[in-house]
Amino acid sequence: MKLVQFETTSAITQFDSRGATIAGIARCSGHVQVAFLELEPGGVVGMHQAACPQLFLVVVGEGRVRSGEDEPIAIAHGQGAFWDAGELHETVSDAGLTAIVVEGETLELS
Repeated sequence: MKLVQFETTSAITQFDSRGATIAGIARCSGHVQVAFLELEPGGVVGMHQAACPQLFLVVVGEGRVRSGEDEPIAIAHGQGAFWDAGELHETVSDAGLTAIVVEGETLELS
């Protein structure tokens, strides 16, 4: 067994993002990666395209997610959002949130 640290280490500054940090946890061949993301209160991961299918799982807090020009949808701990490859998406949080992000070329919901 190996213990894993996943404190955030890098600020997300692209896409007009603010108050957002991310740390990679794991990846494997075939472009699968797992990351730990934190949004501070008032934080935003700005609108951008998903490089591949992406699963965004909120483990603490709450916020809003949207795709393209759609209206934002509330999301909270125990809920997730799934975006297809190439899909424009954005996440914002008034109170702050913590999420696990899984990305992979062959990722699909079960």
